[in-house]
Amino acid sequence: MRIRIIDAFADRPFTGNPAAVCLLEQAGWPEETWMRQVAAEVNLSETAFAHPLPPGADADWALRWFTPAVEVGLCGHATLATAHALHQDGALPDDGVRFTTLSGVLTARHESDGTFTLDFPAAPTDPVAAPKGTAEALGADVVAAYDTGALGDLLVEVADERTVRELAPDLAAVAALGPRGVIVTAAAARPGDGYDFVSRFFGPAVGIAEDPVTGSAHTALAPLWSARLGRTVLTGLQASARSGLVRTRLLGERVQLSGHAVTVLDGALQTGHR
Repeated sequence: MRIRIIDAFADRPFTGNPAAVCLLEQAGWPEETWMRQVAAEVNLSETAFAHPLPPGADADWALRWFTPAVEVGLCGHATLATAHALHQDGALPDDGVRFTTLSGVLTARHESDGTFTLDFPAAPTDPVAAPKGTAEALGADVVAAYDTGALGDLLVEVADERTVRELAPDLAAVAALGPRGVIVTAAAARPGDGYDFVSRFFGPAVGIAEDPVTGSAHTALAPLWSARLGRTVLTGLQASARSGLVRTRLLGERVQLSGHAVTVLDGALQTGHR
């Protein structure tokens, strides 16, 4: 079975966020145990599996995402990587592709500038008290904290970009906070540098110490920073070691996420599913 590793939210190899993509030839899912084993073997933050749907279905492909430890309900970079794989194969329609997922029907399209644009539900950002121990777990003072609803992450604002970049959290303590993951963000120190806000994402509770570039996190970051900055179109920099840019456009209860992708490995699994 063909498997590709694709760097998403990246315009050159070995940056952005790598995802493994398996496009299944037949409709229907293989055994879930097998998909989990593949994700654990690849050991990237996400492995995507997709299979085609019959004509007349409410979408074109069914799509699922697995970390090395769990299945997740929403993943941006692996969705972008899957759209890139379909585009490589000449199977991405000009008007875009529809994926049925645990988060409903999501769409992706290829733009004339070479980027891919995803259409996702926007996550609410409701102010909350930071869970006890958050500042200690992160090693930084908390300016504000937000619940992200069904996304399941804790969104934490800290003082400035430098604080975000220099974070060295206690990952065991982060996992003990409870949410799926913790998004840490601040305004860009110099917006003229090409991005409006910075972030990092820590998800040790789901087997991801630090995710390089997290599309789903930007479904919460976009509403937060669009309200703060008074603009619906923004660019976020996820300041991990690999780094990557996510362009966001807030459209009411939806948010569009855009970025490039690059294939870095194209191979074959030597054990097929049952």
